[in-house]
Order: sequence, then structure tokens, then C-alpha cells
Amino acid sequence: MSNTGHSQKCHDLTTFWDKAQRTCIPCTNTPIKPGHEITPNCGLDDDGGRHEATTKPCKTNTFNNGSSFHCKPCSTCPLRFQTERPCNTTADTVCGKVPVTQRIPTTDFPVTTLAYQGPNLTPTSPPSRPHNVSWAAWAVPLAILISILLAALSAYVFGLKRKRAKAFCRQPAYINDGFAPLTGSSNGSDVEDILCADILSAPLQTVLDNLDVLEELVILLDPESHVRKSTKHLASHCAFPSTWITYTYSMKDSKSPLKAVLEGVTCKNPDWTVGHLAKLLKHMERNDAIAALAKLKTNKTEV
Repeated sequence: MSNTGHSQKCHDLTTFWDKAQRTCIPCTNTPIKPGHEITPNCGLDDDGGRHEATTKPCKTNTFNNGSSFHCKPCSTCPLRFQTERPCNTTADTVCGKVPVTQRIPTTDFPVTTLAYQGPNLTPTSPPSRPHNVSWAAWAVPLAILISILLAALSAYVFGLKRKRAKAFCRQPAYINDGFAPLTGSSNGSDVEDILCADILSAPLQTVLDNLDVLEELVILLDPESHVRKSTKHLASHCAFPSTWITYTYSMKDSKSPLKAVLEGVTCKNPDWTVGHLAKLLKHMERNDAIAALAKLKTNKTEV
């Protein structure tokens, strides 16, 4: 993707300037064709002049299955994992589920013994196979034992990773197009104690329209912190891709990441309410942001 766009007014490169509406609007409301990505500002400048097509094919070693605005780098399989299907422009690399282990060869070699015949030792053939000690006799059991130990070690490491993932990650990263369902241990009862029913049922656009509440949420959520969850976590819960989140934060000086997230959610899911946002904030343990939403009741008559 180009680092600069064709528009001076739309810093979000997935939007273009609409002179009639005098605002930046998304390039498309339909899914992107697999194997392609959006061009900067849809290829349009602020006067409506077209510099390139709205979409372009993915570059080599990148892909897009149609769930993202931009192509992503192809994944590589971990060490000792076989590639079952290589990456192409429409699908990522598919790796094997079981690591490939090397087997010890079991080829039996002839064994020559030395028999004493007078003062000299002369080689003779073994009298019979049962009396020969061949390394192949124990090579097969050893190979089986090593395979069992490797499988047990892999299962142990995988179990540790899953425990750590459950401890530190409450929500999986972006996988498919659309928005993830509201999940978590909170059933929303605490949210209802803080916010009244009128606020919970109000459209999410209400937050964008109330500049005072929006500014307070920006101050609370946009700063990155190792202790408290931020807009990055909220965007992840709303199933935005990590590349989009990183790009949004790179444009933080010109536009709030939180505002970009809320605009994206209302565009894709116009039926979302303030209650949806409050439950996600409760899931993130950001009761201070929920308390800011309570101030929407001061403008209840205007909404």
C-alpha cells in the first residue's frame, strides 16, 4: 500500500472525499474481491479526478481473502511443520497440524564375527542370525521411544501456550470479516446499574454526536498502556484487523483512533447501540469509560 494518498482532506486511505456530501466516505460498502486490495483514497483526489483504479491485485507473497481492505503478508510454517498448501493471492499458507519427525533407518547390515583358529584370527560367517547382535534390533524401539517423547513434549508445550493465551488474551485476534459477538464473563448487569435504559438503547452514533463525551472517551482510551486496556483492545474486540489498528494509530496525530473505530462500527453495524459499547468496555474492565457514557443523559432531550 502506498504511504501517501491522493487526497489532502481524507487521511484515512480507505476513504475518499465526496464533494456533494463534503465528507470522507468509505471506498466501498461491499466486500473486497479476493486477491485484491483498496488503492489509496480509492484512486481519487479531492476534485474527483481518478489517478488509478479503486482496487489493485495483491503483490507477490501477499494475500487477501476479501475480508480486509488491504493484502497481508503470507505466513510461513513453523520449523518442522510441513506446508500442506502454499500461499496464493486469495488464501494464506496452510501448515500441517502434526510436526514432521525424522525416522531412524532400520536397514540391517551384515555382521562379521571373528573365530579363533590357531594363532591367527580369521573372519567367519555367523553361525545363525539369532546369535548376532545387530544395531537394527534396538533401533526400531529407540525410534518409537523418541517419537513418543517428542509427541509428549509437543503436547506439553502446546498446553502451556494455551494456558498463557487464556490468562492474557480474553478475545481472539481478527479472523473473519464482520464483527465478533459480545462475549465474556460479564452478563451486563453491572452496566445496567451504571447506565439507564434510555442510554443503553440509544444508537451508537449518539456517542459520536456528543463531542464532550467523545472527547472524554478519547482521553481515557486512546493512550497506550501496559496496565489498562485501550482503543487497540476495543478495536480487536470489534474484529478490526491488526494491520488496520496499526495504521490507525500511525495517523493518531490527525485523527483519534477511537473515533475511527466508532465510525467504522456504525458504518458496518448501524443497529449497534450504546449498550453494545458499554458491554465491551465492561469486558475490558474500563468502568471509567462506562461512567463517561453516563453523561449522555444530560443531552437526552436532544437525542
